[in-house]
Amino acid sequence: MNTSSANVTVVLQYRDPISKAVAKNLIVVVIGISINYINAGLIHTFCKHQIFYTNPRYVLFIHLVVNDMVQVTLSLCMFIISYTIYKINASVCCTFILIALIMTENTPLNLACMAIECYIAICFPLRHAQICTIKRTLILIGLIWTTTMLSCLPDLFITLATVPLDFFHSKIFCLRKTAFPNPIILEKRDITYIVLLVTVWTTVFYAYFQILSTAQTASEDAKRAKNTVLLHGFQLLLCMLAYVAPQLRDVLMQWFPQNSTDILFAYYIVIQVLPRSISPIIYGIRDKTFRGYLKKHLCWTVSNK
Repeated sequence: MNTSSANVTVVLQYRDPISKAVAKNLIVVVIGISINYINAGLIHTFCKHQIFYTNPRYVLFIHLVVNDMVQVTLSLCMFIISYTIYKINASVCCTFILIALIMTENTPLNLACMAIECYIAICFPLRHAQICTIKRTLILIGLIWTTTMLSCLPDLFITLATVPLDFFHSKIFCLRKTAFPNPIILEKRDITYIVLLVTVWTTVFYAYFQILSTAQTASEDAKRAKNTVLLHGFQLLLCMLAYVAPQLRDVLMQWFPQNSTDILFAYYIVIQVLPRSISPIIYGIRDKTFRGYLKKHLCWTVSNK
């Protein structure tokens, strides 16, 4: 029995009591709906005001928010399914996992692009409007999607080439290792994550230290941009957990099989929820322009109830 099948057996063997399962699902649903409600307010505010969708900074931000909404919704559905249906059709699971992987890898690349935009705005203010145009921003978003799809789609192709077609009609407990079981995929994943993280961290650190040197003698905007990039770095640090935590999760599930469902619950909260709760703070609360329009939107919503 390999590690992935052992983990699935452990999860199915140690199920939570009904009261504990209901409590966990209720917590997850409340948190997921809350994050998506806030993000929906941000998207509504973005779409209602031209000042945002003509600004590359906010276009990158709203792309991150939409990405987070899809990720949270998908992971919420998978979490609930793991407690209710337990096993689902393998082809459906592969689709869910593939979308989740693409969204997960989109986030650090998007954060790196946002850090570079801050760097250009502070260090090259006179050229910012020329360099950071809406057209180039949309091309950049297209490149992000192309990069992540080229990274994730080979998992599906390798699986199609190495497992019998009957596998896709079977029912499995939906984890990445059970959906894409070939060991080559795990090796590819590790190499891809290392390259991705080194590239993104180098970009974020470069942007931060360049902004830091400018902020010593420059305006309040430079100092605010420095703090924003720091927050991006913290968000990126949380996103990194998605790359290293699966191995820790598997080890903990083998050491403490009777707590396997609690480990999966903690994994979901820390890996899936926390990184996606920071985006609204960075631009929904800290950004003066966005905060002003968001307040107007909230006040209008309350007054019309």
